[in-house]
Amino acid sequence: MVISKNQLHIVSFDVPYPPNYGGVIDVFYKLKALFDLGIEIYFHTFEYGRGRPKELDELCKYVFYYPRNSSITNVLFKTPYIVKSRSNEELIKNLKRIKAPVLFEGLHTTSPLIMENFEDRKVLVRAHNIEHLYYDGLAKSANRIDKKIFFKTEAKKLRAYESILDKADTILTISPSEHDYFRNRYIGKAVYIPVFHPNNKVKKLSKKGDFALYHGDLRVADNIKAVHFLIDVFKQLDYELVIASSFINKTIINEISIHEKMRFVKIENQNQLQDLFEKTHINVLPTFQKTGIKLKLINTLFNGRFCLVTSKMVEDTGLEKLCEIGRTKEEFTQKVYELIHTDYVDDLVKEREKVLKPFNIYENAQKIIDLLF
Repeated sequence: MVISKNQLHIVSFDVPYPPNYGGVIDVFYKLKALFDLGIEIYFHTFEYGRGRPKELDELCKYVFYYPRNSSITNVLFKTPYIVKSRSNEELIKNLKRIKAPVLFEGLHTTSPLIMENFEDRKVLVRAHNIEHLYYDGLAKSANRIDKKIFFKTEAKKLRAYESILDKADTILTISPSEHDYFRNRYIGKAVYIPVFHPNNKVKKLSKKGDFALYHGDLRVADNIKAVHFLIDVFKQLDYELVIASSFINKTIINEISIHEKMRFVKIENQNQLQDLFEKTHINVLPTFQKTGIKLKLINTLFNGRFCLVTSKMVEDTGLEKLCEIGRTKEEFTQKVYELIHTDYVDDLVKEREKVLKPFNIYENAQKIIDLLF
């Protein structure tokens, strides 16, 4: 079979619509950009709770859905749980039946490479993280012993499993620091392709907003730790803090409810988050885990005013100059005081436009097309 010049398999770890958390945002807007540039996509995804949205049908030649095997017995295997639970023979058959290049989204989806080499077409893997380091970080942030053990064990398995990337033609890295890691370990395979996102231009906003905002998935241990840090900072400040998430964490809601100047907002859709950005003066995004570039940081820099972060959010990203950095609780508190009384001016917008130029999603999608064909 002759490989078409415009056909591509994409294998996703989760249904990427709605694009409402980090990993699937990158998947969805990459998919959309490739579609807009004329690529015919056979989309394969594991469905375990997010449904089968019609929006994917509009962007793909065909969408294949597979169940994720979430059996606890999968933790007993040598293969990492995030890979083993997505092992599926039907997926391999469908990839072999339609001879087109394959883009695997994350190590999570690479189980077909255990059994097959796919030497008759190009194979790309999107490295969403250095996974064993990411899971080491999750182990440190977890507050339950069973979760710590699971994450630590998974990290060890992922470190060993990562050599599966030897079977890829190209590894699409997601941040400068992670690019260095993969470039040094897989010689000639790493290509830096920045994160995909929904933004076309930096938004111009008025000089002042009304409150500080933190937004993130409150099921993630590092995000929960970040919220506790912010509660500790803002409980001593006479300034409103809004915690926003699409996931309701009752423990956190109860904790902020005792503070007069704090409130929780459930994010139902992207428009609601945009409305919050327009009203926010200081976007507070602490993190205690260094993992590439976080999409919520990119989204905030395109859409919000001031961005106050901890150093691990921006180290080795190239985005340091666009953010205020608080390395300790005391520094973070002092930066909040300063920013409350600082205007968001046009020069800051111009600086963002300059620094964020490499994050043009269509230019980056074209780079992928050039690698494939």
